[in-house]
Amino acid sequence: MAIVLSVSGSPSASSRTNRLLRHLDRRLTRQGHEVIPLDVRTIPAEALLGADARHPAIAEATELFARADGVIVGTPVYKASYSGVLKALLDLLPQYALTGKTVLPLATGGTLAHVLALDYALRPVLNSMGAQHIVQGWFTLDKDITVHEDGTLTVAPAAEEALTQVVDQFSAALGRAPLLAATG
Repeated sequence: MAIVLSVSGSPSASSRTNRLLRHLDRRLTRQGHEVIPLDVRTIPAEALLGADARHPAIAEATELFARADGVIVGTPVYKASYSGVLKALLDLLPQYALTGKTVLPLATGGTLAHVLALDYALRPVLNSMGAQHIVQGWFTLDKDITVHEDGTLTVAPAAEEALTQVVDQFSAALGRAPLLAATG
């Protein structure tokens, strides 16, 4: 099927955002996609903050974006916007790094007051980077994501159902991407 780059824009390894993305990655893998996780926090800070586009870690991330058919971009919402580490990476990628890609934006946050960050902060950036198709994104409340002591994750039933729908729509759009490219 497709190669999916699953980008976690969380600065924390143990964040709900990061764990939720890896949970969704498993669903996409079961659907036959090759999923490549990319945790932006693992890119050296000096490369991100110094805007060093020639740094090997930035070059590797750029190559991962180039190889992917689809990209999931997940971020916690801080102060009504996506994370700074995600912004730093997106700024270092080529202007049209998402050209021809199907993109699924996801966000997590503590309050529904931040739900518009997907459409008013993240989606315009993804669009400006040339995404072929940005599927319906989803915002999940932190309270709907439970991380257990053993590291397993539980998502509240209504949130899990909504996430399943958007991930399945993303998967279906990936399946149609070659047909769309062939027709025009």
